[in-house]
Amino acid sequence: MKNNRLPPGLVSNLQQVLLNRKVTETETEQPSTEPSVCSDNVETNQDDDDSGKPVVFVTNADGIDSPGLRFLVQALVARGLYSVFVCAPQSDKSHSGHSLTVGESVAVYSSELDGATAYEVSGTPGDCVSLALSGVLFSWSKPLLVISGVHKGSSCGHNMFHSGAVASAREALSSGVPSMSISLNWKKDESQESDLKDAVSVCLPLINAAISDIKKGDFLKCCSLNVDVPTSPLKNKGFKSTIKSPWRSSSNWQAVSASRQPSAARFMSNQQSLGMQLAQLSRDASAAGAARRSTSQQKNVEVDSVGVSKKSDFNRTVKYFIQELVDKDLEDANEELDFRALENGYVAITPISLAPSTDADTQRATSSWIASAIEEPQ
Repeated sequence: MKNNRLPPGLVSNLQQVLLNRKVTETETEQPSTEPSVCSDNVETNQDDDDSGKPVVFVTNADGIDSPGLRFLVQALVARGLYSVFVCAPQSDKSHSGHSLTVGESVAVYSSELDGATAYEVSGTPGDCVSLALSGVLFSWSKPLLVISGVHKGSSCGHNMFHSGAVASAREALSSGVPSMSISLNWKKDESQESDLKDAVSVCLPLINAAISDIKKGDFLKCCSLNVDVPTSPLKNKGFKSTIKSPWRSSSNWQAVSASRQPSAARFMSNQQSLGMQLAQLSRDASAAGAARRSTSQQKNVEVDSVGVSKKSDFNRTVKYFIQELVDKDLEDANEELDFRALENGYVAITPISLAPSTDADTQRATSSWIASAIEEPQ
């Protein structure tokens, strides 16, 4: 690898992976004398569960029933080296970004998932990681590693901004926990569920290398890894350190006939819908009680309705639209860009940092504009 942006210890492991396609538990390495690319702002101690095994936490923005989650958990459990814990959304939240549920209840249900301790959560991908690391749900609060994956669809370029996959890993990073997100460059009418399983097998050496470095204190300290696997995982050309590209999917909005739409409750989460129904029942019961008391005290009082008056939907125009994300070409041929490397058949590994990336020229231009705007008379 040339011009890599990964720490020396992990690079050494990846080079061994490319040669042997596996990392053995007996592998030994000389400590690197090169300086680390990141500042040391992450603690190295992790929690174990009651079995004494280190904890690996897994989530998936595609939802608790996603095959990519199932394949990854199966592979980790099969190794028998870790205690695997899972929290994932009840439904697909892959494009929810880094949204969090604040001030509202989040329901958590136990789930069966291939030997792991698993829960499905009514909230967002960010909620799942935040809750897991809070110490409220599990007996631990700092796992060895957080893995978000394997997701359908790449998280390259600007797609990272609305990617629930990347947000999950970023939430862990913000809590000081090593993390990575893994996505497959899923192609409609081409990709198959078995490709997700192949993506897991391709990334297992990378996961093993990361865990090995975490134990030695050599893993990334200030960034997470965003891993994008090519459409045909088993035909990949190897791992490649990449940089975030300006590529993004284009939005395709289409109007949908109202006759094809289900009831509005269909678009709410189960919790939201149930909560609104319970709230309405409570209001109706209170109003009914008040009506009965009023009737018993004043026989001539007539109550027209026990419900709460609200604006009728019959007086409002409702339109329905649906959005699809469509891949588009990127003219930039820079081989170091994540999207270009992915399209060329490489497993693209892009570091995601919490540090601001505004360049000096942009910062100066912004400061100059603010100064001039304040000075101008209004």
